[in-house]
Parts: sequence; structure tokens; C-alpha cells
Amino acid sequence: MDSVECPFIQTLIWSKTIELETSSVLNVDWLSATGIFIIPLMLFSNRFPILNEGCLWFRLVDVGTEWRSFSNERSGADPSRVGAPENPLLSGGTCLLVLHLADSQKKIMNNTDRQMTQAMSVIREMSERLHLAKSIQDLASKTFKDVLDSKALKGKNNEAQAAACLYFACRKEGAPRTFNEICAVSRVSKKEIGRCFKLIIRSLETNLDQITSADFISRFCGNLSLPNSIQAAATCIAKRAVDMDLVAGRSPISLAAAAIYMASQASSEKRTAKEVGEIAGAAEVTVKQAYKLLYPRAAELFPEEFKFITPIDQLPTC
Repeated sequence: MDSVECPFIQTLIWSKTIELETSSVLNVDWLSATGIFIIPLMLFSNRFPILNEGCLWFRLVDVGTEWRSFSNERSGADPSRVGAPENPLLSGGTCLLVLHLADSQKKIMNNTDRQMTQAMSVIREMSERLHLAKSIQDLASKTFKDVLDSKALKGKNNEAQAAACLYFACRKEGAPRTFNEICAVSRVSKKEIGRCFKLIIRSLETNLDQITSADFISRFCGNLSLPNSIQAAATCIAKRAVDMDLVAGRSPISLAAAAIYMASQASSEKRTAKEVGEIAGAAEVTVKQAYKLLYPRAAELFPEEFKFITPIDQLPTC
């Protein structure tokens, strides 16, 4: 029976193939002297995998970097690096490819690297959906590695840990996201993420800057397609409300939503409490309750240069 290698494998691996008996004991530890490890190779015939009980096919893979010079090779210039970069977060220094062929086949990735690889994949997907900077994604992965090594979250859901690390990284990089936003791009509950986040803070023995309404107003206004004038007014309203101690006990997110709602209602670009709440991840009633705390002092909250389309005495009372 003719067999062909999976094209996906061919794009990743370039060295020779060897055949091993299934009864053989396969040592899958890194061969530190050569930088070579062994990877199971699936063979296909007519697009169906070949499961031969007599033997398994493996491939030796050299994970060392390949160097080439594409200019004048005789010039002695530094060669150009070819191939994927090594990953310092994995014990082997690189991402391994694991093929789940059968329970009887040996796995070449240890449990720590498997958790790390899964977490990095989850963090990357969530970061892309939230349009986060690469620096935040990298910090989240590094945080996960630190927490994994400390075993502080042992037994916790791997995705919840990854989501909590991403929330932590957003806070650390000065681009905070709400728990609701992180929860929306993950498959775990807000409660699970919150619990893991608290354990991360305790494990790393670190403190984060207190989040404020100003951390969210710019992004919320952008998502609501509101102009800079409303963003500036909402920022001023929220800051003065805190200075005047009008919103004690309210979260920065609900205050940000209430300030945006008030500023928009006084302008030509009106947004309802429901619309603002949907963007902020807050219930409509929560936005209105925070707004009611601001309304009696509205005249003192707006910036002096704000151009009212709707006068303060005509603003909604809730």
C-alpha cells in the first residue's frame, strides 16, 4: 500500500524518517547534545490515516536554528536566521507539535509544557478578539508561566487561569479591561476568573494601580462612536464626582457609564442608558442608579467650556 505523508507535517519537518517497533521503549527526552527530539508521524493513504499495529513511524527533528546568508556570502556579514523563534516559556525552548494518534503511543510533551502551550493559545485568541497589544499578550503568557511554576493555582481550570492572567496583564500595562469583557471572549465564568485573579495577586505578591473611570471612558466612547468633546466632558464629570464624594461604593465602570450617559444626553449625540450599559458591561438599572447620584449636582460636574444642546434642567432625571 502506498502511503504519503501529511502535507502539514511536511511543511514543519525536514530530516530523515526512522521506523520503530511499538514494543520498543522510546526515550522522548531532549537529546541535549544534538538538539534533536522524536515526533510521531501520521501516515495517510487515500486521505485516511494508516494505523499499522506492527510499527509506528517517527521522525527525528533538529530544532536548532538554521542560518543563511542571502546577500554576498563571501562578505562575512551576519547570516539571516531562518525558522521559528525559540520560546523561553517552554522547558524545551520551542513549541512542540503533539499528534494524538492512539492511547498506546508515547506523548512527547510534559504536562507543564502542555498546560503552557494551551494557555498561550487561549491568551492569543482572547487577545486577538479584544484587539490587545502584543506586549499585553506576552505579559499574560509570562504571568501564566510564573503562576504555573509557583503551583499557586494548581487544580484550577486552565482557561480560567489564562483569562485571569490576561486581565492582570491589561491592568499592569495600563489598558484595563472589565471582567465582563474578558469573560465574553472566554468559556469560563466571571466568578472563576475573579477567583484566579485574586490568587495570582497573592502568588506574585504584587500590587496593581487602582483603576479609575478615566481608564474606561475613552474606549467606551469610542465604541459608542461619540466625539472627543463628549469624552472630555464625561472624564471631567467622573473626576469631579469622585472629588465631591458623590459615588462612594460605586465601581469605576458604573461611574464611567453614568458620566458618559449624562454627557451624551446634554449633547446632540444622545445615547440611552441601555446603549451605554451594553458597551460598559453594566445593567441599564446600574447606569441609571449611578446617574441619579450625579444628577442633583450636574451643574457643578460639567466642564465650563461644554456646549449644551440640552440644558441641564431638561436632562432626564434618571
